Amino acid sequence: MFDWWAMNRNISSHRRKICAVCLICLLLSSVLIGRLCYLMIFRSEHYSQMAEDLHQRERTIKAARGRILDRNGVVIADNRTVCTISVIHNQIEDPEQVTDILSRELGIPQEEVRARVEKYSSREIIDTNVDKELGDRIRSFRLAGVKVDEDYKRYYPYGSLASRVLGFTGGDNQGIIGLEVEYEEYLKGRNGLILTMADAAGVELENAFEERVEPEAGADLTVSLDVNIQTYAQQAAQKVMEEKNAKRVSVIIMDPRDGEILAMVNVPEFDLNDPFTLNFEPEEGDMSSRQDLLNRMWRNPAINDTYEPGSTFKIVTAAAGLESGVVGINDHFSCPGYRIVEDRKIRCHKTSGHGGETFLQATMNSCNPVFIDVGQRMGVDTYYSYFTRFGLLGKTGVDLPGEAATIMHRKDSMGLVELATVSFGQSFQITPLQLITTAASIVNGGKRVTPHFGIRSVSGDGERIHEFSYPVMEGIVSEKTSETMRYMLEMVVAEGGGRNAAMEGYRIGGKTATSEKLPRSSNKYISSFLGFAPADDPQVIALIIIDEPEGVYYGGTIAAPVIKDIFENILPYLGIEAEQTEQESGS
Repeated sequence: MFDWWAMNRNISSHRRKICAVCLICLLLSSVLIGRLCYLMIFRSEHYSQMAEDLHQRERTIKAARGRILDRNGVVIADNRTVCTISVIHNQIEDPEQVTDILSRELGIPQEEVRARVEKYSSREIIDTNVDKELGDRIRSFRLAGVKVDEDYKRYYPYGSLASRVLGFTGGDNQGIIGLEVEYEEYLKGRNGLILTMADAAGVELENAFEERVEPEAGADLTVSLDVNIQTYAQQAAQKVMEEKNAKRVSVIIMDPRDGEILAMVNVPEFDLNDPFTLNFEPEEGDMSSRQDLLNRMWRNPAINDTYEPGSTFKIVTAAAGLESGVVGINDHFSCPGYRIVEDRKIRCHKTSGHGGETFLQATMNSCNPVFIDVGQRMGVDTYYSYFTRFGLLGKTGVDLPGEAATIMHRKDSMGLVELATVSFGQSFQITPLQLITTAASIVNGGKRVTPHFGIRSVSGDGERIHEFSYPVMEGIVSEKTSETMRYMLEMVVAEGGGRNAAMEGYRIGGKTATSEKLPRSSNKYISSFLGFAPADDPQVIALIIIDEPEGVYYGGTIAAPVIKDIFENILPYLGIEAEQTEQESGS
């Protein structure tokens, strides 16, 4: 017997399944249609842009880096036009021809060029910083798929002049050391773009629209350096280094009134146009890596390195003693050739002693025992307070990277012996820049200035001008103390240990130093002299440091004459006229 009821149930079940499938299909279709509508209506711009990007070729137009100019407008860091040679794989018609010509013209091995020519990529750079003349010649071959884009390379017209101050740029035209990196945000500019259209195979469409975003040149930077003064100082430093077979020589010349640095020399300097070639031969057995050797060459000893200043630091002790009232210029002392402090016998450089002398005479004689006495009179607390007041415990704030800080005893670990040695410039270390800045602040009337190079930046179109400003702290010493210090240091040059810096017609102040390097048994010395002019109204101050001179090493003998030589050149140049004597004036 046929079961109609069972058959009806099966048909109903089958229909329900068909309906369910149809419903699911309908839902899926609705979702897909909805998604398609969403993409077409709300995301059309996004996907249009993606499609356009797939067919665009983008090349960078390098921005010209801002120039660096000295205080007189002389360009000391400039740009030269060079070319970047690249290939676009899908546009190359004759790979062998491209490989042969680029290899021959650029002097790159064929295997290296071929690997880049055959590489599937949107763009492969073959060479950068190619001379424009060579780039133009490669362009003249009209090789399909080869692009010759003009670029800029940093160029330093004066070669090694102020190398550690100016610094240099890398292959990407970004600053690496010196002012080039310190003022990167002003100098770097903004790159432009060339956008071209390509077909699905990546071949540029010949008549397609080319979009160009022009680059924006970096701002020019005017600095306080003076090319002429830097040249005078560098020549003088090079001469004494060679004569004394010294390890290196540093010279800093500054305007003590505002902290503008007119010159900063560190010989031997290196070639800024070839900064990856060492300017020295590593010592035998030196296992330093090439990068370590380069870092050593690029290092700026005037700000990155510290040293024991020796007797030039007596300027600080004298100023603190006068300002605190523990000593006067005519106070009397006795020097038997040494002082005993606790269990230490600390000798004067004149072992037989200077005998009876005033504080002025002790300064002229650079007498260690008298300066030990001044330090002991002040005591640790007072003396340490002047370290803070003079700004010696921090950094100068110079606008160069990597400045080192003073290495000084902690106050709570500074006993009488440490106080004694610090009083005449031993057992601690400061940078040359810190020393000259502090001395400038003592003789300029008591203003703690910030040493600096940056004066202003001017945008390429001349519309945006930024004048740089720097902190000044007033009253680190009184005008009376400053005047007394100027007179005492003038007497050092006129009649004391700095006589070799004296100049006819000019009032020069200064202080000599001869410090023994650690370990003391090495018999290696640093000779230095700090001088300023005119002594009654300082407009220029200079410091020279001669590291490890051979033979005679006394600062008054070999360092003071170098500053005299520099001053003879630069004082008239700066408009600082010699004073006429009564005989010369006819009175």
